[in-house]
Amino acid sequence: MEFPLSTQNSLSTAEAPHLERQLSNRHIQLIAIGGAIGTGLFMGSGKTISAAGPSVIFVYMIIGFMLFFVMRAMGELLLSNLNYKSFSDFAADLLGPWAGFFTGWTYWFCWVITGIADVIAIAGYSKELWPGLPLWIPGLITIGILLVLNLATVKAFGETEFWFALIKIIAIAALIIVGLFMVFGGFQSDAGPATFSNLWSHGGFFPNEFMGFVAGFQIAVFAFVGIELVGTTAAEAKNPERNLPKAINSIPIRVLLFYVGALIILMSVTPWTQFAAGRSPFIAMFSLAGLGAAATVVNLVVLSSAMSSANSGIYSTSRMVYGLAKEGDAPTVFSRLSARKVPQNALFLSCILLLSGVILMYAGQDIGKAFDMVTTVSAVCFVFVWSIILASYLAFRKRRPHLHDASKFKMPGGVVMVWVVFAFFTFVIWALTTQPDTLIALLVTPIWFVLLGIAWFILRRRPTHLARYAAFQEDLRVEGAEAVAAERGAGHE
Repeated sequence: MEFPLSTQNSLSTAEAPHLERQLSNRHIQLIAIGGAIGTGLFMGSGKTISAAGPSVIFVYMIIGFMLFFVMRAMGELLLSNLNYKSFSDFAADLLGPWAGFFTGWTYWFCWVITGIADVIAIAGYSKELWPGLPLWIPGLITIGILLVLNLATVKAFGETEFWFALIKIIAIAALIIVGLFMVFGGFQSDAGPATFSNLWSHGGFFPNEFMGFVAGFQIAVFAFVGIELVGTTAAEAKNPERNLPKAINSIPIRVLLFYVGALIILMSVTPWTQFAAGRSPFIAMFSLAGLGAAATVVNLVVLSSAMSSANSGIYSTSRMVYGLAKEGDAPTVFSRLSARKVPQNALFLSCILLLSGVILMYAGQDIGKAFDMVTTVSAVCFVFVWSIILASYLAFRKRRPHLHDASKFKMPGGVVMVWVVFAFFTFVIWALTTQPDTLIALLVTPIWFVLLGIAWFILRRRPTHLARYAAFQEDLRVEGAEAVAAERGAGHE
């Protein structure tokens, strides 16, 4: 099968040193799980529960349901052409070079911001474990460790993320098991008995009414950032035709177990009215159970969760900058691979920028507010990236219907579900306008897109970019002519 001209041009450097497929099935599966269980669940769920009450269960279910279709659209597109390294590649190929530029750099920015949030979270939890420890020490140690691990090989990243994700899975499973023992064992605390009736006996499922329910989406969306991370592993995954569909299809089960299951247990053991922003409900529940040592262990688990997310951020930003540099959308210095086939210059850039998390903490002195600000900006940018994936799917269905027909991993619901998810994203953006803190972050975010627009206006005049745009236009012309010929042939039949 021949690929479009623009794809051939953008991938013409395949003979040069390139990324290697070293991530096995177990790596891909656990990277996908790690992406689905973010810092937002461990650190942000206290604020989400206090805002939405038990209705937070439906908040997580709805977000997980909608993002499943984004992942299925991404999966179909990645598997339609195995030369795609990530979703910025198919965005450039299907929507135009501008889309690859905006998607790649915005996704890079998303993970830099998320990584900063993770550094803030790591400093916050380290302070609980070691009260006298200066905030900059855990931040520097974390960035240093993750840089060394990522500089080794992509397999070292996969192995690190495998164990990080496994720790998170064990922690949530332990919470659910201990919580069930507390519920069925008649556990009694100062707040009352542990019982499933706590879910509806303190004002019902929607105690703060509709606007409380809406407020839950503001924080919960950030808990899902990284769910698309499996898409950035496409160029380094062994047997992607088998492993990517397996990872994507298991997303609904993960959401039900890790988010919904954990939250039901938390709010059954302790009434939702006892939760507050700024403290992990996971730690609070183990402390309540009288398992002081377990609470300390969970604190370490939450710390490892933040490290896992930062690890994913360092990996994904380096690969995205590498891809952008290969296309001429970033300085060529970032397109160089080390002897271990790792984009080391791009890794150094990501780690240097993560250090700004330490500066942000000292500037604001309020870890909670700093975390809320950066997570809102990150969530808005991730919504943009997810929207570009869906827009690419619409272009794919229109321009290459034969590839869609031949696909063995079609997106369920097709075009109709794309518009349903777009409507949901519009609702999420509106939800961010309903609270002062998230509104400020929402109003600041467009500055990033203005800067990108200026950069693209300058870059697009370069000869290499003009050639890419001409190739894209030729693709459109050829595919349009083929579509007309196919229609005429069908009419003659």
